[in-house]
Amino acid sequence: MLDRRTILACAISALTLSAPAVHAEQIQIFYADDGAAIDGYDTVSYFMGDAPMRGNPEIAVMWKGAVWYFSSHENREAFEANPHAYAPQFGGYCAYAVSRGYTVGTDPMVWQIVDDKLYLVHSSSIEKMWERDVQGNIAMAEDHWPQVLRD
Repeated sequence: MLDRRTILACAISALTLSAPAVHAEQIQIFYADDGAAIDGYDTVSYFMGDAPMRGNPEIAVMWKGAVWYFSSHENREAFEANPHAYAPQFGGYCAYAVSRGYTVGTDPMVWQIVDDKLYLVHSSSIEKMWERDVQGNIAMAEDHWPQVLRD
């Protein structure tokens, strides 16, 4: 028969062994305010025109812990075929902030496509700093990513 010490030891072992997995799940890879990536904007639309389009919650897909909305079924299908081609860099967090070693949310209307990759920025005032050295900021952000999520 099991005594209290054996049961307690097993419980502590189970909690200790599962702690890293629980911590890993708490890291939000993609910034998703209220659960929707890019504040509900269609990530594929950034690559198709002059301005991004709002997505439709009825045309959505769950990917990497966030819900992604799309303005059309075709855009959803394009995303599902190759999500890495359309998902914003650095998890949709502000690319400039990541280049400086921290994370902050973004304004979906402040963005740039560089070498076929989508970069989002926190605000138009931060965008001015981002644009002073886009390639340098991307390189610094890549140095910090994804460790910046754990800090």
